[in-house]
Amino acid sequence: MPDRYAVVGNPIAHSKSPLIQATFARQTGQDITYERLLAPLNAFVPTVQRFAADGGRGLNVTLPFKREAFALARTLSERARVAGAVNTLRRDADGWYGDNTDGVGLTRDLNDNLGVRVAGRDVLILGAGGAARGIVAPLLAQRPRTLTIANRTVETAVSLATHFVSCGEVRAASAAALEGRTFDVVIHATSADTTMGEMSVWPGTLFGPGACAYDLTYGDEPTAFLRFARQHGASLVADGFGMLVEQAAESFHVWRGVRPDTRPVLALLRPA
Repeated sequence: MPDRYAVVGNPIAHSKSPLIQATFARQTGQDITYERLLAPLNAFVPTVQRFAADGGRGLNVTLPFKREAFALARTLSERARVAGAVNTLRRDADGWYGDNTDGVGLTRDLNDNLGVRVAGRDVLILGAGGAARGIVAPLLAQRPRTLTIANRTVETAVSLATHFVSCGEVRAASAAALEGRTFDVVIHATSADTTMGEMSVWPGTLFGPGACAYDLTYGDEPTAFLRFARQHGASLVADGFGMLVEQAAESFHVWRGVRPDTRPVLALLRPA
């Protein structure tokens, strides 16, 4: 029988991961099934345990369960340990192995698909929650000139910046402290859907000449952040669909030992 995999989250009906992973499986000749798995907000661990009891081999973990997946994993990759969050679980003989492929997914999309270089540039992350956790260390590894985390609750940004101090210099800032500053790469990493009105908390002057605006979320229409960025002078805007595909390929490699080619998948599946 095919090996069973799934993406678990809440909500989950919108996820394009089953289509992406099915395409990878056909490309690489791997015999797997992949489904969406809705976990009640208060029952992530029981949901995962039932999946394992039914023969499940691996999971992608999406919001809001990445910290719970970190706690569940018996063993962790170094990148998951540093992030303090897990988005990929693999069932081994001694329990769940946890990894985090978000950061490598982002940096590959920026570097390989979009031609955006982080090295020597000023980078801003908007948001300091679970979505930001997986990308800070990989971004620091690209050697930006500066990396700033801004959050509406500045104490949360300070806490996240402190968590990554061993990886490099990270600055924390409030929205007000960003007034008059410009950045080369601005990454929207808040987990909640935002409206144009809610975007007004951030200064419209964030985007320097030639700036890239990147939203970790994706959808059929441009997000409020990407519309905000275009209105305020960003030269390049991109949603997180490329990151989704790239992190999915890395997860596939964690599970199957085979790394799919993402280029034809992006060409086939990227929304117009």
